[in-house]
Amino acid sequence: MTQPPSGPPPGGARPRKLYRSRSERMLGGVCGGIAAYLGQDPTVIRVVALLTLLVPGPSIVAYLIAWVIVPEEPWITPPSQGAGR
Repeated sequence: MTQPPSGPPPGGARPRKLYRSRSERMLGGVCGGIAAYLGQDPTVIRVVALLTLLVPGPSIVAYLIAWVIVPEEPWITPPSQGAGR
């Protein structure tokens, strides 16, 4: 059997990471983060999450666990315009 190649993916693409969204949040940013990860509209993910709440199961517990476990999106700071002067 062949082993999968190691190292960075071809084309210089970095692997995607799941973060809780800072900009697309209603409660904890979990749905906004999932939407960004999947490349979907956050409203669609929120509607799906709301529909899963109507079905018996551990959906509320899963959301709360994701809220605690998934890290918040890092702040992106613009480069300093006065650096090096």
